[in-house]
Amino acid sequence: MSATTISFKSKDKKNFAKEMKGEVHNYFTENNISKHADGQMILKTIVLLSLYFGAYGLVLSGWFGLAGMALLCFCMGIGMAGIGFSVSHDALHGAYSSNKTVNKLLGYTFDLMGANGYIWKITHNIIHHTYTNIYEHDEDLEVAEFIRLSPNAEFKRVHRAQHILAFIAYGFATLFWVFVKDYKYFFQSTLGPYENKSHPASEWITLFITKVLYYGYMLVLPYILLPITWWQLGIGFLIIHFTAGVILGIIFQLAHVVEGPDHPTENEEGNIENAWIIHQMETTSNFAHKNKPLCWYIGGLNYQIEHHLFPKICSVHYPQISLIVQRVAKKYNVPYHYQETLTAAVKSHYHTLKKFGNPDQQE
Repeated sequence: MSATTISFKSKDKKNFAKEMKGEVHNYFTENNISKHADGQMILKTIVLLSLYFGAYGLVLSGWFGLAGMALLCFCMGIGMAGIGFSVSHDALHGAYSSNKTVNKLLGYTFDLMGANGYIWKITHNIIHHTYTNIYEHDEDLEVAEFIRLSPNAEFKRVHRAQHILAFIAYGFATLFWVFVKDYKYFFQSTLGPYENKSHPASEWITLFITKVLYYGYMLVLPYILLPITWWQLGIGFLIIHFTAGVILGIIFQLAHVVEGPDHPTENEEGNIENAWIIHQMETTSNFAHKNKPLCWYIGGLNYQIEHHLFPKICSVHYPQISLIVQRVAKKYNVPYHYQETLTAAVKSHYHTLKKFGNPDQQE
């Protein structure tokens, strides 16, 4: 990632931003609704945490054979992804509650899944949300060397197969996060727009304590308590992470690396010739608004446009907000990218991977 800071210079369609923000604000005030979690969101949090830790408890119970434990590990993977989508994501954005302590505590669910919330807030909340789809600035475009998620990235021969390799790579993403990525970002001096980045001592302590806690309850404790071999433990651990990784990887990519969203580059002055809010509309896509079970499970991830515009608002409110954003965007002729179904969005991501894996796309 480049350490150069990009500016968004244009003030084009500033009335669009003003009107949209005003209507969203009025929606909450006129209906006397909090912008944060409601009863539905709290219930979902309980269900997802129960799925993950309940399945974990059943694994440790020793009541099941290897096949049963494998199925429970699969359920843990589903729960892990759901917690990331709907609990950790909102909490780390400060959107779950108006109380900072509640957000901080729920944000630790991210650390309990083996990742680090502090680094996520830098790479996702700050870098990705600011420099969306800008190659060498948006960390989310740098999944692996053999995956080309931007037409502005250098083309390599291996990219010809990325429409297949990417889906396998997604499955190992959380494993990389647990064992490599967080440490890498803590130790490297350049992180997005930050040069010579130093981290508070408290965050170093949190990193090592939560990592040791995670390794302890996920690897050490099951090995001690269960009549299993090390390789059987490894398979169960892989099932959990591959399941969560595939779900998380695919869903997150459907917001930006699909047909429709742009991949702009900075001009000679190092600026994006667009207002930031228009940039978000042009580089982000939604999908499957009518799929209620999916909406429940992945929170605001299929309402990424609304999330990028209003990251401090809890995802439970995005379906209503989206109606406002769509209406105002149409009025001002601002793009609103949308895929009708999950299947259509996945196909679009596949086609985009195939397109970016074509040498003709090299720029």
